[in-house]
Amino acid sequence: MSVVKQARLLRKGKVKDIYTLPDDKLLFEFSDRVSAFDVVLPTPIPKKGEVLCKFAKFWFDVLDCPNHMVDVVDANKMVVKKLKMIPVECIVRGYLYGSLFERVKKGIVKYEGEKILAAKLPKPIFDPTTKSETHDLPITKQEAVSAGLVNNQTYDFLSKKSIDLYLQMVNIASKAGFIIADIKFEFGMDGNKIILADSIGPDEFRLWPKEKYSPGKTQEAFDKQLVRDWLIGVGYKDKVDEAAKNDRPAPKPPELPNDLVAQVSKRYVESYERITGRKL
Repeated sequence: MSVVKQARLLRKGKVKDIYTLPDDKLLFEFSDRVSAFDVVLPTPIPKKGEVLCKFAKFWFDVLDCPNHMVDVVDANKMVVKKLKMIPVECIVRGYLYGSLFERVKKGIVKYEGEKILAAKLPKPIFDPTTKSETHDLPITKQEAVSAGLVNNQTYDFLSKKSIDLYLQMVNIASKAGFIIADIKFEFGMDGNKIILADSIGPDEFRLWPKEKYSPGKTQEAFDKQLVRDWLIGVGYKDKVDEAAKNDRPAPKPPELPNDLVAQVSKRYVESYERITGRKL
Protein backbone atom coordinates (compact mmCIF):
# COMPACT_ATOMS: atom_id res chain seq x y z
CA MET A 1 0.00 0.00 0.00
CA SER A 2 1.35 3.45 -0.91
CA VAL A 3 2.22 5.96 1.79
CA VAL A 4 -0.51 8.34 0.61
CA LYS A 5 -3.20 5.63 0.86
CA GLN A 6 -2.18 4.94 4.47
CA ALA A 7 -2.52 8.59 5.43
CA ARG A 8 -5.32 9.80 7.70
CA LEU A 9 -6.07 13.51 8.00
CA LEU A 10 -4.91 14.91 11.34
CA ARG A 11 -5.18 18.67 10.81
CA LYS A 12 -5.78 21.19 8.06
CA GLY A 13 -3.43 24.11 8.58
CA LYS A 14 -3.44 27.52 6.95
CA VAL A 15 -1.35 26.32 4.02
CA LYS A 16 -0.31 22.77 4.90
CA ASP A 17 -2.42 19.68 5.63
CA ILE A 18 -1.00 17.10 8.03
CA TYR A 19 -1.81 13.39 7.95
CA THR A 20 -0.88 10.58 10.34
CA LEU A 21 1.04 7.57 9.07
CA PRO A 22 2.06 4.29 10.72
CA ASP A 23 5.32 4.06 12.71
CA ASP A 24 5.16 7.54 14.25
CA LYS A 25 5.42 9.40 10.97
CA LEU A 26 3.43 12.24 9.44
CA LEU A 27 2.66 13.25 5.88
CA PHE A 28 2.81 16.95 5.01
CA GLU A 29 0.74 18.02 2.00
CA PHE A 30 1.80 21.50 0.90
CA SER A 31 -1.16 23.26 -0.68
CA ASP A 32 -1.41 26.24 -3.03
CA ARG A 33 -3.31 28.15 -0.32
CA VAL A 34 -1.82 31.42 0.88
CA SER A 35 -2.33 33.18 4.20
CA ALA A 36 -1.60 36.70 5.35
CA PHE A 37 -2.17 38.37 8.72
CA ASP A 38 -3.22 34.94 10.05
CA VAL A 39 -6.08 34.70 7.53
CA VAL A 40 -6.32 32.12 4.75
CA LEU A 41 -7.08 33.90 1.49
CA PRO A 42 -9.65 32.58 -1.01
CA THR A 43 -7.30 32.65 -4.02
CA PRO A 44 -4.69 29.88 -4.48
CA ILE A 45 -1.20 30.51 -5.88
CA PRO A 46 -0.38 27.94 -8.61
CA LYS A 47 2.77 25.83 -8.01
CA LYS A 48 3.18 27.27 -4.50
CA GLY A 49 2.72 23.91 -2.75
CA GLU A 50 5.28 22.22 -4.99
CA VAL A 51 7.80 25.01 -4.42
CA LEU A 52 7.33 24.87 -0.65
CA CYS A 53 7.79 21.09 -0.55
CA LYS A 54 10.88 21.04 -2.78
CA PHE A 55 12.41 24.09 -1.10
CA ALA A 56 11.97 22.42 2.30
CA LYS A 57 13.76 19.32 1.00
CA PHE A 58 16.61 21.43 -0.37
CA TRP A 59 17.17 23.27 2.90
CA PHE A 60 16.88 20.12 5.03
CA ASP A 61 19.48 18.50 2.75
CA VAL A 62 22.03 21.33 2.80
CA LEU A 63 21.76 22.81 6.30
CA ASP A 64 24.12 21.52 8.96
CA CYS A 65 21.44 20.42 11.44
CA PRO A 66 19.53 17.18 12.07
CA ASN A 67 15.92 17.40 10.84
CA HIS A 68 12.72 15.39 10.71
CA MET A 69 12.49 14.80 6.94
CA VAL A 70 12.19 11.15 5.90
CA ASP A 71 11.26 11.33 2.20
CA VAL A 72 9.46 13.32 -0.50
CA VAL A 73 6.81 11.09 -2.04
CA ASP A 74 5.11 13.43 -4.48
CA ALA A 75 5.59 16.91 -5.95
CA ASN A 76 3.98 18.47 -2.88
CA LYS A 77 4.09 15.73 -0.20
CA MET A 78 6.76 15.00 2.39
CA VAL A 79 7.02 12.24 5.00
CA VAL A 80 8.52 13.37 8.31
CA LYS A 81 9.20 11.97 11.77
CA LYS A 82 6.53 12.76 14.32
CA LEU A 83 8.11 14.91 17.03
CA LYS A 84 7.12 16.57 20.26
CA MET A 85 7.15 20.14 18.96
CA ILE A 86 8.68 22.94 21.00
CA PRO A 87 5.92 25.58 21.38
CA VAL A 88 8.03 28.56 20.29
CA GLU A 89 8.37 30.09 16.82
CA CYS A 90 12.10 30.73 16.40
CA ILE A 91 12.38 33.92 14.37
CA VAL A 92 15.70 35.43 13.32
CA ARG A 93 15.82 38.94 11.92
CA GLY A 94 18.71 40.40 9.95
CA TYR A 95 16.98 43.61 8.88
CA LEU A 96 14.74 46.24 10.45
CA TYR A 97 11.50 45.25 8.74
CA GLY A 98 7.99 43.94 9.29
CA SER A 99 6.72 43.73 12.84
CA LEU A 100 10.19 44.47 14.26
CA PHE A 101 10.23 47.86 12.53
CA GLU A 102 6.73 48.60 13.82
CA ARG A 103 7.72 47.70 17.39
CA VAL A 104 10.89 49.79 17.19
CA LYS A 105 8.91 52.80 15.90
CA LYS A 106 6.45 52.46 18.79
CA GLY A 107 9.26 52.14 21.34
CA ILE A 108 8.23 48.60 22.31
CA VAL A 109 11.66 47.30 21.27
CA LYS A 110 14.77 49.29 22.18
CA TYR A 111 17.04 49.93 19.21
CA GLU A 112 20.08 52.21 19.27
CA GLY A 113 20.72 52.39 15.52
CA GLU A 114 19.02 54.57 12.91
CA LYS A 115 15.35 53.68 12.60
CA ILE A 116 15.36 53.23 8.82
CA LEU A 117 13.00 50.75 7.20
CA ALA A 118 14.90 47.72 5.83
CA ALA A 119 18.22 48.79 7.37
CA LYS A 120 20.58 45.88 7.97
CA LEU A 121 20.98 45.14 11.67
CA PRO A 122 24.51 45.16 13.13
CA LYS A 123 24.05 41.43 13.70
CA PRO A 124 21.09 39.04 13.42
CA ILE A 125 18.77 38.92 16.43
CA PHE A 126 16.64 36.13 17.86
CA ASP A 127 13.06 37.44 18.10
CA PRO A 128 10.80 34.50 19.04
CA THR A 129 7.02 34.40 19.24
CA THR A 130 4.40 32.17 20.75
CA LYS A 131 3.14 29.35 18.55
CA SER A 132 -0.55 29.78 17.83
CA GLU A 133 -3.12 28.70 15.22
CA THR A 134 -4.57 32.21 15.33
CA HIS A 135 -2.04 34.94 16.12
CA ASP A 136 1.62 34.59 17.17
CA LEU A 137 2.87 37.14 19.71
CA PRO A 138 6.46 38.24 20.48
CA ILE A 139 7.84 36.67 23.64
CA THR A 140 10.95 37.34 25.74
CA LYS A 141 13.23 34.71 27.22
CA GLN A 142 11.88 35.44 30.70
CA GLU A 143 8.28 35.11 29.51
CA ALA A 144 8.97 31.88 27.62
CA VAL A 145 10.69 30.31 30.62
CA SER A 146 8.11 31.59 33.15
CA ALA A 147 5.29 30.18 31.01
CA GLY A 148 6.99 26.78 30.97
CA LEU A 149 7.36 26.76 27.19
CA VAL A 150 11.11 26.08 27.44
CA ASN A 151 13.83 26.12 30.07
CA ASN A 152 16.83 28.45 30.05
CA GLN A 153 19.14 25.91 28.44
CA THR A 154 16.68 25.09 25.64
CA TYR A 155 16.01 28.78 24.94
CA ASP A 156 19.73 29.50 24.64
CA PHE A 157 20.18 26.49 22.33
CA LEU A 158 17.30 27.60 20.10
CA SER A 159 18.65 31.14 19.92
CA LYS A 160 22.18 30.06 18.98
CA LYS A 161 21.09 27.34 16.54
CA SER A 162 18.50 29.55 14.82
CA ILE A 163 21.01 32.34 14.20
CA ASP A 164 23.57 29.81 12.95
CA LEU A 165 21.05 28.30 10.50
CA TYR A 166 20.00 31.76 9.33
CA LEU A 167 23.62 32.65 8.56
CA GLN A 168 24.08 29.39 6.63
CA MET A 169 21.01 30.24 4.54
CA VAL A 170 22.09 33.86 4.03
CA ASN A 171 25.37 32.64 2.56
CA ILE A 172 23.64 30.24 0.12
CA ALA A 173 20.97 32.76 -0.92
CA SER A 174 23.56 35.53 -1.41
CA LYS A 175 25.38 33.46 -4.03
CA ALA A 176 22.11 33.33 -5.99
CA GLY A 177 21.61 37.10 -5.73
CA PHE A 178 19.13 37.14 -2.84
CA ILE A 179 18.91 38.59 0.67
CA ILE A 180 17.08 36.61 3.34
CA ALA A 181 15.81 39.40 5.58
CA ASP A 182 14.31 37.21 8.29
CA ILE A 183 13.13 33.66 8.86
CA LYS A 184 11.01 31.45 11.08
CA PHE A 185 12.29 28.06 12.25
CA GLU A 186 10.52 25.39 14.26
CA PHE A 187 12.13 22.64 16.31
CA GLY A 188 10.93 19.46 17.98
CA MET A 189 12.17 16.77 20.33
CA ASP A 190 13.35 13.49 18.80
CA GLY A 191 13.74 11.58 22.08
CA ASN A 192 16.01 13.89 24.07
CA LYS A 193 17.50 15.56 20.98
CA ILE A 194 16.33 18.89 19.54
CA ILE A 195 16.06 18.76 15.73
CA LEU A 196 14.85 21.06 12.98
CA ALA A 197 11.20 20.54 11.98
CA ASP A 198 8.21 21.88 10.04
CA SER A 199 9.26 23.38 6.68
CA ILE A 200 11.54 26.07 5.24
CA GLY A 201 10.50 28.14 2.24
CA PRO A 202 9.08 31.49 1.08
CA ASP A 203 6.25 31.18 3.61
CA GLU A 204 8.88 31.15 6.36
CA PHE A 205 11.31 33.82 5.13
CA ARG A 206 11.42 37.24 3.46
CA LEU A 207 13.45 37.11 0.27
CA TRP A 208 14.73 40.22 -1.53
CA PRO A 209 16.75 40.50 -4.76
CA LYS A 210 20.15 42.00 -3.91
CA GLU A 211 20.22 44.26 -6.96
CA LYS A 212 16.97 45.97 -5.92
CA TYR A 213 17.80 46.33 -2.21
CA SER A 214 17.57 49.91 -0.97
CA PRO A 215 17.06 50.87 2.72
CA GLY A 216 14.33 53.35 3.56
CA LYS A 217 11.54 51.86 1.49
CA THR A 218 9.39 48.75 1.01
CA GLN A 219 11.56 46.09 -0.61
CA GLU A 220 10.99 44.10 -3.79
CA ALA A 221 9.79 40.69 -2.58
CA PHE A 222 10.17 37.12 -3.83
CA ASP A 223 7.90 35.74 -1.13
CA LYS A 224 4.32 36.32 -0.02
CA GLN A 225 5.12 39.92 1.00
CA LEU A 226 3.65 40.94 -2.38
CA VAL A 227 0.32 39.59 -1.16
CA ARG A 228 0.63 41.34 2.21
CA ASP A 229 1.47 44.65 0.49
CA TRP A 230 -1.56 44.37 -1.81
CA LEU A 231 -3.85 43.63 1.14
CA ILE A 232 -2.43 46.63 3.00
CA GLY A 233 -3.01 48.79 -0.08
CA VAL A 234 -6.68 47.86 -0.36
CA GLY A 235 -7.22 48.46 3.37
CA TYR A 236 -7.77 44.85 4.40
CA LYS A 237 -5.04 44.83 7.08
CA ASP A 238 -6.65 47.86 8.76
CA LYS A 239 -9.91 45.89 8.95
CA VAL A 240 -8.10 42.86 10.44
CA ASP A 241 -6.41 45.07 13.05
CA GLU A 242 -9.70 46.76 13.92
CA ALA A 243 -11.43 43.40 14.34
CA ALA A 244 -8.62 42.13 16.58
CA LYS A 245 -8.77 45.30 18.68
CA ASN A 246 -12.48 44.71 19.27
CA ASP A 247 -12.07 40.96 19.83
CA ARG A 248 -13.99 40.09 16.68
CA PRO A 249 -13.17 37.52 13.98
CA ALA A 250 -11.21 38.78 10.98
CA PRO A 251 -13.42 39.98 8.13
CA LYS A 252 -13.80 37.96 4.94
CA PRO A 253 -10.68 38.49 2.78
CA PRO A 254 -10.89 39.69 -0.83
CA GLU A 255 -10.02 37.64 -3.91
CA LEU A 256 -6.52 38.37 -5.23
CA PRO A 257 -6.29 39.86 -8.75
CA ASN A 258 -5.09 37.52 -11.51
CA ASP A 259 -1.97 39.56 -12.33
CA LEU A 260 -0.83 39.47 -8.69
CA VAL A 261 -1.41 35.71 -8.48
CA ALA A 262 0.63 35.12 -11.64
CA GLN A 263 3.44 37.37 -10.39
CA VAL A 264 3.65 35.67 -6.99
CA SER A 265 3.62 32.20 -8.57
CA LYS A 266 6.39 33.19 -10.99
CA ARG A 267 8.55 34.58 -8.18
CA TYR A 268 8.14 31.49 -5.99
CA VAL A 269 9.35 29.34 -8.88
CA GLU A 270 12.19 31.70 -9.78
CA SER A 271 13.46 31.90 -6.20
CA TYR A 272 13.51 28.11 -5.95
CA GLU A 273 15.31 27.63 -9.26
CA ARG A 274 17.92 30.34 -8.64
CA ILE A 275 18.79 29.30 -5.09
CA THR A 276 18.80 25.54 -5.65
CA GLY A 277 20.12 25.52 -9.20
CA ARG A 278 17.34 23.04 -10.06
CA LYS A 279 14.42 23.25 -12.44
CA LEU A 280 10.98 22.89 -10.85
